[in-house]
Amino acid sequence: MVTHPLWEAGVRAVVERAASGHRGRPWSATGFTDLDERASHRCGILHGTPFSVFAKLDGSACGADRFGVELRGHRLLRERGGVRTPLPVGPGTAGSPAGTLLLLEALPEVPAQRRTPEQWRAIGRSLATLHSARGDRFGLAEFDGFFGPLAQDNRPTDTGWAGFYAQRRLLPRLRDAVGSGNLPAELATGVERLAADLPRWCGPEPVPSLLHGDAQQNNFLTTADAAYLLDTGPYYGHPELDLALLDYFAPVPEQVFDGYRDVLPIDRGFAQRRELWRLHGYLAVVAVDGTSAFGRPFLDRIAAALARYR
Repeated sequence: MVTHPLWEAGVRAVVERAASGHRGRPWSATGFTDLDERASHRCGILHGTPFSVFAKLDGSACGADRFGVELRGHRLLRERGGVRTPLPVGPGTAGSPAGTLLLLEALPEVPAQRRTPEQWRAIGRSLATLHSARGDRFGLAEFDGFFGPLAQDNRPTDTGWAGFYAQRRLLPRLRDAVGSGNLPAELATGVERLAADLPRWCGPEPVPSLLHGDAQQNNFLTTADAAYLLDTGPYYGHPELDLALLDYFAPVPEQVFDGYRDVLPIDRGFAQRRELWRLHGYLAVVAVDGTSAFGRPFLDRIAAALARYR
C-alpha cells in the first residue's frame, strides 16, 4: 500500500489531468516510486504509458513562484546554453489539494552507482557546453532564483567578479547563516574579513559564463546516452563556481573533469580556489541544516577555508 501525498487520490487526479492534456489523450497513473530521499521536497515518479511523470510537491505559500522560477531556469539553459533539462508536462506546474506541483517528463535514469565512465564524462561535457555561453555582466537581469530553499539575488552589479561574488553570493549566505543562529560569531567575522579581501584570492578575471548555479552532482541525471541538468539556479558567473560544487558533498570520478576538459580548459589555479567558491554553499548548509549531524561538520569546513585564505 503506497502512502505518499503524491499518490493521494486528489493529487493523483491533478497529475492525470495534466498528463492527459500534455499528450492530448487519456493518461492514468499505474504505479508510484518514492524519491523523497533524493530531494528536499516530497517527490516521486507516477508511472504510466507511454510516458511517466516526475512530480515534486511544495506545500508552502511560495511554491508556485519557486517552481515557476525552476521552469524558467530550465528553459533558459536549453535555449541559451544548448544543454538538456527535463521537459515540463503541460505548463509544468499545477495546484493540488496538497500544494503546488512541479510536473516534468520522467527520464529513464541510469543511477550514479551504475554509470559508466562515459556517462560520468557526459556530465562534465554538458557543464562545459553550458559554460561556453557567455554574457556581458555577472548576474541575470531577467529573474532571481533559489539556491536550495534560499532566495538567490541575481541582479547584475557594476563590479567585477569579486564584487559580485561578495555582494550577491557570499554575504547574503552569511546573513542567512547568522540569522539561523547556527554560525559562531568568530566564523561570521572571518567571512566578513574574507569578503573584503576577495580580490586578493579570486585569480584572473573570468568572462561571465552561463552557470548551472547549484551544480552539486545530485543535480545531474544521466540516461543511457545523455546528461540532463536538474534543480538549476542559472546566472552568468565564474565557471569555477560550478566546478567547485560538483563534489562538495561527495567525490565524483575524475572522468567528470576529463569530460569538461574535452570542451573547455580548467585553469591550473582552480585547485587553490576551490574552497573559496564552496564557501557560500557551506554557509547555506549551516543556515538550513546546521544543527543536524549532516550540517554540523560544515562549520569545520568553513573554519578550514577561512584559515586557508588568510
